Amino acid sequence: MDFSLNETQLAWQMKARKFAAEEIAPISLARDAILDPKHTWDWDIIKKGSKLGFRTAVVSPAFGGHGIDFVTQALVMAELAKADSAISKAFSQCWKWSHLISTVCNEDQKKRFLKAFIEDDTFVLGKGITEPTAGSDNRIPIDDPKAGVRLRAERQGDHWILNGEKAFIANGGVGKLFFLDARTDSSVPIRDGVTLFLIPADTPGFRFGKQFNKAGWRFYMNAELIFENARVPHANVIGEVNGAYRKSKGDTSGGDLFGDLELAANAVGVCDCAVEQSLALARTKEQGGKLLKEQQSVQLRINRMMALTEALRALVMRAAWEHDQKVHAPTAALAMNYSTDVLQEVTELNLSNHDDASPEMAVHADKLVRDSSVWSHLAGDSVQRMRTVRRIIK
Repeated sequence: MDFSLNETQLAWQMKARKFAAEEIAPISLARDAILDPKHTWDWDIIKKGSKLGFRTAVVSPAFGGHGIDFVTQALVMAELAKADSAISKAFSQCWKWSHLISTVCNEDQKKRFLKAFIEDDTFVLGKGITEPTAGSDNRIPIDDPKAGVRLRAERQGDHWILNGEKAFIANGGVGKLFFLDARTDSSVPIRDGVTLFLIPADTPGFRFGKQFNKAGWRFYMNAELIFENARVPHANVIGEVNGAYRKSKGDTSGGDLFGDLELAANAVGVCDCAVEQSLALARTKEQGGKLLKEQQSVQLRINRMMALTEALRALVMRAAWEHDQKVHAPTAALAMNYSTDVLQEVTELNLSNHDDASPEMAVHADKLVRDSSVWSHLAGDSVQRMRTVRRIIK
């Protein structure tokens, strides 16, 4: 197999590597140390990255974006995550939903929202699914009408009136546009009774609630979305009423795969960072009169870290390549599940190597462990994610 990259892929990789080293890495630990979760976000780094194309990277050139392929996406996410996993996710979160505007929205919606997204460096996106009493049952889904999304949307003429709340929503507090799943028929299961809405941040009756304080990914915003008689025009309905779970039939951009690839590629970058930290420590720190690199226990840990990282990288790049080639395979889902185990083991081994390191060196290793803990409950908890195996054994 040919694993070489083309000139465009290499150019994006090098651009991401340079930005990560010169702009993200110098601020990463400082943003992570901010105690108030409402203040960890940094618009300056988002604006700088946006001007380089990292916010609009996946939008088609026909709409003013860059249209990078899946291999390039994986490369960029890994390079940015090597400097800070949460900042990488802040950019790729926009990739996840910007493709929906260009593929499943109608022409009026594209005109109103896609142009604004392309032109505004502070225009970030999110999606409201999870609620205080609705999480994994949104993902299964099950046939009980009482399960899943409960935020209500009731039609009044040319508008919908929304009441309820979402919780733990990505880019909550900073996003300018949210895709929102709302119940428009409570008498049927969610696959038949949920409608997808476009919700601008300035929608009357919509506000941000509590900003959640997290151990890991502290830069990345997660907040409540609160709706109190929020008025949303019918023109902001995506697809058919009660058709939110069918909207993906019109999405040819690979959105279903991207969520899996996004997490796994991000994990590769964090693992790369952990390996580099341990190598640097082993080459410079002495213990018992000799460098750590000469101690067998350290050698074994680093060997394990490198082997796991390269195995994950190979799986991620294969998944990205397969999708670019329109090969239908479960590789991305497998990579997503595998990435959780790999990432958490690699970062914990790195922290073990830093047991006797100076506080200045150990604090970064500790951050990687805290960030890796997020993977246990991304895209549903780890148990729910294993249900993706059903795609393979049907």
